[in-house]
Amino acid sequence: MSNVRLSTLTSASVSAVLFFSPLAAFPQSTDKPAAVKTQVVLLGTGTPSPDPDRSGPATAIVVNGTPYLIDFGPGVVRRAAAAFQKGVEGLSVVNLRVVFVTHLHSDHTAGYPDLILTPWAVGRNRPLEVYGPRGLTEMTENILEAYQEDIRIRRRDKRVLGVPDQAEGYKVRAHEIGPGIVYEDENVTVKAFLVNHGDVAQAFGYRFETPDRTIVISGDAAPSQTIVDNCAGCDVLIHEAYSMMTYAGVSPQYQEYRRKHHTSSHELAELAKRARPGLLILYHRANPGGVGRPNPEEVLLEEIRQTYSGNVVTGHDLDIF
Repeated sequence: MSNVRLSTLTSASVSAVLFFSPLAAFPQSTDKPAAVKTQVVLLGTGTPSPDPDRSGPATAIVVNGTPYLIDFGPGVVRRAAAAFQKGVEGLSVVNLRVVFVTHLHSDHTAGYPDLILTPWAVGRNRPLEVYGPRGLTEMTENILEAYQEDIRIRRRDKRVLGVPDQAEGYKVRAHEIGPGIVYEDENVTVKAFLVNHGDVAQAFGYRFETPDRTIVISGDAAPSQTIVDNCAGCDVLIHEAYSMMTYAGVSPQYQEYRRKHHTSSHELAELAKRARPGLLILYHRANPGGVGRPNPEEVLLEEIRQTYSGNVVTGHDLDIF
């Protein structure tokens, strides 16, 4: 645990479940449609580059109207609000309560303060449950410390305005996990598995099993056998990729970095042939364009289709599958 002082925040604001957390159940609404329906909603498909058309990495799995998030890159809450306006009723921002983090790189976590504070400010009344690698607890404590004055003022203003305090809504339960089943409720079983992201000590992919679909997401990863093993004919595989065209245009040092940390189009085609997903969705596409170059998105797809005959699409923000 970090020794960060939380001052006016109570000690219950952050609770850590140390490495290899037990199963966790989170109360869900009993107001469900008769038929199970799982939606995959891409909230952010971007990279560290500040592309205005692609928010930072964030994906929602919505089961029977209950959302489960993977990662919280920049723009995550507003993208959820946009998806809600698009008709995904489960992504009302006050419903954002259960979240899984692939790794702690900034492009996957810079939306964390927004995810903690904005849904609470507009009415979330339950703690945020967040599952991820070592270091998540310290990150959480430091964010709450940084925003303690905002929390104090907003709690006071809620009292003055006569609206519910929602005193539990800004709190976070940070669960530091290891490989294995890390979460289970009536909608979903979530399994974490380690992937190869270069020198990142703990980087996770996740397998979501719902009553009607199995979905695997890679996070940031070089080719990893664990992804093949956990997909094994899954309905949907969401995987990062970079194009060999753009790879050829960068420095040898950057090429080496990409090989260690990420997956090329050719490598992903071979991986997908072994993993056999019903649908392969490309996200976190490291494809810088350039004057006179072909559309990198189309090039990436074509490179994969040269050797992979399965169903593959390029994901865009707010796509729903």
